Amino acid sequence: MKQRGQEAWRQRPNLIAVLFLLLFFRVASAQLRYSIAEELKEGSFVGNIAKDLGIDLNLMKQRGFRIMSGSTEPLFKVNENDGILYANHKIDREEVCKESSVCLINLKTVLENPLEVHYVTVEITDLNDHSPTFPEKTKRLEISESALPGARYQLQNAHDPDGGTNSVQQYKISQNDHFRLEIKDRGRDGKTPILQLQRQLDREAKRSHKLVLTAIDGGNPTKTGTVEIYIDVLDVNDNMPVFTKDTYSAVLQENAPAGTTVIQVNATDLDDGPNGEVVYSFGSDVKGKIRELFDIDSVTGEIIVKGRVDFEEQDSYDIDIQASDKGSIPFRTDKSVIIKIGDTNDNPPEIEVASLSSAVSEDSRPGTTVALISITDLDSALNGKIISYVAEDSPFTLTPSIQDNMFAVVTKSHLDREQQSRYDITIIAKDAGEPALTSEKTISVFVSDTNDNSPMFSVSPYSFYIIENNLPGASLFSVRASDRDEGDNALISYHILRNADYENKVTSFLNINSETGDILGLKSFDFETLKTFQFQVVATDSGTPSLSSNVTVNVFILDQNDNAPVILYPVSSNGSAEGVEEIPRNVNAGHLVTKVRAYDADIGYNGWLLFSLQEVTDHSLFGLDRYTGQIRTLRSFTETDEAEHKLVILVKDNGNVSLSATATVLVKVVEPKEAFAASDVKSATKNEEENNVTFYLMITLGSVSTLFLISIIVLIAMQCSKTTDYTSKYLQETNYDGTLCHSIQYRSGDKRYMLVGPRMSIGSTIVPGSHANTLMVPDRRPASEEVRSIVCSFCPIMF
Repeated sequence: MKQRGQEAWRQRPNLIAVLFLLLFFRVASAQLRYSIAEELKEGSFVGNIAKDLGIDLNLMKQRGFRIMSGSTEPLFKVNENDGILYANHKIDREEVCKESSVCLINLKTVLENPLEVHYVTVEITDLNDHSPTFPEKTKRLEISESALPGARYQLQNAHDPDGGTNSVQQYKISQNDHFRLEIKDRGRDGKTPILQLQRQLDREAKRSHKLVLTAIDGGNPTKTGTVEIYIDVLDVNDNMPVFTKDTYSAVLQENAPAGTTVIQVNATDLDDGPNGEVVYSFGSDVKGKIRELFDIDSVTGEIIVKGRVDFEEQDSYDIDIQASDKGSIPFRTDKSVIIKIGDTNDNPPEIEVASLSSAVSEDSRPGTTVALISITDLDSALNGKIISYVAEDSPFTLTPSIQDNMFAVVTKSHLDREQQSRYDITIIAKDAGEPALTSEKTISVFVSDTNDNSPMFSVSPYSFYIIENNLPGASLFSVRASDRDEGDNALISYHILRNADYENKVTSFLNINSETGDILGLKSFDFETLKTFQFQVVATDSGTPSLSSNVTVNVFILDQNDNAPVILYPVSSNGSAEGVEEIPRNVNAGHLVTKVRAYDADIGYNGWLLFSLQEVTDHSLFGLDRYTGQIRTLRSFTETDEAEHKLVILVKDNGNVSLSATATVLVKVVEPKEAFAASDVKSATKNEEENNVTFYLMITLGSVSTLFLISIIVLIAMQCSKTTDYTSKYLQETNYDGTLCHSIQYRSGDKRYMLVGPRMSIGSTIVPGSHANTLMVPDRRPASEEVRSIVCSFCPIMF
């Protein structure tokens, strides 16, 4: 409505319209001025508008007191309740007023009904929060030695975003003998340092000079910035080109098409002819990348876009332009042209591997560095903020390095090559732009081996069965071990652990191939002497230090039929298997004449003995039990039967190739009276013979094994306790069988075996099985049950 009134006033409407507006509106104005310092916190007090304007607080809210603002967010706000002007957010003077020396913010406040407009000016005073900076850290000038004292060389201004006295106030030059510094005040453009030649240069005395230019602001405390100036003294020159402007700058949007003119520079030279003709070129320090992006017309001085300009590669370019004449020794004047590039978010993060270890040892501690990664984003602000991490569950993590944008890939837990020897590590980098751009890179890390695994045997313990009478020098069996390591750490050698105890004396007859683990027997083993033994094999790897493990090897020797039966009875005084038996003529059929006793050191079928009549004078008179060796009469004697009979008994085992022995028994038939008269003598003789048998039996069994000596003595004692009462030799022995029996027990793993033979229990049952017959012992047996002598094979019983 106010704007309509103002337009009507400008167009000078008729008096009636003006009077009509004045009846309904009353326009008033007032002006206030406040001053605050920059960087004031949000909500800080600026001024009491209601008090300063004299407006009642109750009317302010009723009349809708407000600040007129544009499309941007207002810097200030008014509290309707107390009429105080507050800072709406933190204010940066350099951002709000840019290069202005005085920063004033003009506000319009409005009251309605009637309309009142009041103007409020807020001055933002400057704080010295920036240091002066030069466009370059170093500057190189070329000055002819013919330059006269008083020659002036304009230097680049230092830039200080602060304003007023906090901006650059003065310059000073380092102590020297040839130059002094002048300051030219350009008003709003600030102060420009000018280097003035005070004493003529002599190139032959000194080819170059180094000066340090320092810019000082007016803050308290003051802040400074420096630039190093290198002056090359040129020979023979009196005038140089001079640029028409002190500074050149331009703004160029990225991706501008080739051929676009950015800016034009111009310089003049007071010399005539070639010395006054100015040509333009890039400075000698201009990098090749800039030359690829921009070009300069040597005649007109126009800087033209040549290549693709990308903000993410560089947001601004400070290009040194050189104007030179065409003299024989040309004079040159340098001018810096600043080209600023606008930005868009069009570049994802870039991941580069700066260093990568070929392999990391598996015994590396957590925190070991395996790679150095450089992650950069050419974008600026949030578009250039990077979040990086290692993808998935991995024993590696990413840690920042001392240098910016450098990260180290380190181990976060212990590694085990035997579980995983290679890791493909995916590194993800994501910027904070909207939408975010993501990059990935995968590196491969190999885990090198350390000797951390001992050799492992495939079986523990080993149990081997070998047949006696093995061939000396032949391979008996093999042990095998493996190592999870690799290379020399997995190269295994074998040796037998030897010591001085009896069990390991047997190992002196064994040899092992250190590479293959094949074990050879250096002698033949005899089952009757040694039935089982145990030793240990050690497997050692070739690592440093080496690791080893051992395994117990249990060896069981299996019997062969290599022992012939031995006749224990009858035995004559000269040691031959012959005997004489006398029986009365009046005995009945079934009378026990005698019993042939024999022993075989083998076991199983090899020690199972069978008896048979090889020669007999009268087959109808005598019979032989093939299992017990008992000789009995088949019928009563008659008057026509001869008085003396010869019986040849064949005793053989049941081996695949059976072995045998023979015994001869002479049976004399006597009258009953003679038989009873000789019975006492026979009984005494029999006892003596029994003692001899026992003596021979102890010698024979003592050679088998010390381990079984006690058992054999017990069996012999039991045998002797059952000797037939020969007081009356002609009484029958119904329970005595006279056949020696023995048993052997051994273990294999968690199982226990018993080899029994030839005597077995009456209640025992022979079940066909491997390696012979398996004797299944009943759980219950009558205590009074006597052991009947039967010949059986040695067979394993598992408990």
